[in-house]
Amino acid sequence: MGSIDSGEEDLIKVLTPREIVSELDKYIIGQDQAKRSVAIALRNRWRRQQVPADLRDEIAPKNIIMIGPTGVGKTEIARRLARLANSPFLKIEATKFTEVGYVGRDVESIVRDLTELAVNMAKKEEQERVLNKARDLAEERLLDILLPKRKDQAREEPEGEGQKVLEVVRVDRAEGSSTREKLRRLLRDGKLDERFVELEVTQSTMPMVEIFSSAGLEEMEFNVKEVFGNLFPQKKKRRRVKVPEAMEILIQEESQRLIDMDKVIERAVRMTEQNGIVFLDELDKVAGSEASHGPDVSREGVQRDLLPIVEGSTVTTKYGMVKTDHILFIAAGAFNVSKPSDLLPELQGRFPIRVELDSLTMEDFVRILTEPRNALITQYRALLATEGIRLTFEEEAIREIASLASEVNRRTENIGARRLHTVMEKLLDQISFEAPDMGEKDVNITREYVSQKLEDILEDENLSRYIL
Repeated sequence: MGSIDSGEEDLIKVLTPREIVSELDKYIIGQDQAKRSVAIALRNRWRRQQVPADLRDEIAPKNIIMIGPTGVGKTEIARRLARLANSPFLKIEATKFTEVGYVGRDVESIVRDLTELAVNMAKKEEQERVLNKARDLAEERLLDILLPKRKDQAREEPEGEGQKVLEVVRVDRAEGSSTREKLRRLLRDGKLDERFVELEVTQSTMPMVEIFSSAGLEEMEFNVKEVFGNLFPQKKKRRRVKVPEAMEILIQEESQRLIDMDKVIERAVRMTEQNGIVFLDELDKVAGSEASHGPDVSREGVQRDLLPIVEGSTVTTKYGMVKTDHILFIAAGAFNVSKPSDLLPELQGRFPIRVELDSLTMEDFVRILTEPRNALITQYRALLATEGIRLTFEEEAIREIASLASEVNRRTENIGARRLHTVMEKLLDQISFEAPDMGEKDVNITREYVSQKLEDILEDENLSRYIL
């Protein structure tokens, strides 16, 4: 019962839709409607946990299709959302899957990968929970290595001499105890950091095994590692390491012993079922239209295989059965050739929320370069600061960069904000190369500098296709 409560506590921490949008605004420019939709979808998970139990399982997740060209923020919205929710999040390309019976990945591997991520998350949380206890135990083990116990401490003596021997032993123990405490203080103060100790480290001696299996047979691979791990004995290896490294190794070993893996797996499966988010990119690539020519064995087949996963089914994983009824699916695609209506009607019905993302304008580019916490200009300033370079951008220079990126997108292929990466890289190419040898550490990027560096490339359309 306690474990269920802790799972519900995580859901109580979910932000309000307004707070979610505010957090997304720190990293993503524009796309207000998409942000609102994902914020509502995330909040609905918390709401579902609050309704009576008999109705809770009847409420299906409100899956979303985000429609828009590449580079406008579809993936970033989903990724930031998962971080806010502290949920197992898996980004996967729909084109990686093929219909069952053909060589390629099986759609059920989505759920298996998501569960694996959840297990790693739950294990990390549990390790952090037991960290203090693991550190204390590791410290005691390290002190045992630095100050081995005497073998003759607890030796029994004839009755006549018992009192005298006990006295001696008591003095020895007191001395040993005080030495141990002195060592403990030195260890905690970092005065033993340069000393070497010998540790016995366990190594797994499992041979490399590669299984070639067609789609749908992936479950055969589940327990191969466990089977071989049990067949081959664990090998001990002695390593000579410095005290801080020895401490880290011992903390890892002790935390592994303290973790209850059954509890971790139970929590991970619940996280997957209740909190899991799957971002299914390039969905439009499997939305085959009637007009397509040539053999196309997998498109509709992939949709048919996806349907039960999205609809709600039970998938076998090596951690047990996982239900997909309440996993949130966020699909995305440009849908410039096909349309959402080209998907199977049943699959369309499982994505009730449709959001169209806007193409980015020049003004959006200016904001992308400067406003987000991870803005490109902030990133380049931080990178070059490591070489002592103080990089500044004039406002007119930023507008010129945005204008050039927007123009290249219009002339060639519209790849959205990703164009800014290519333009910035080309613009700062010389400075990045010469930074370690530069005498002048203050570099000011002006509008003239931007024009000088990029105008020639922009004027030659063929060149801009290759370089920008």
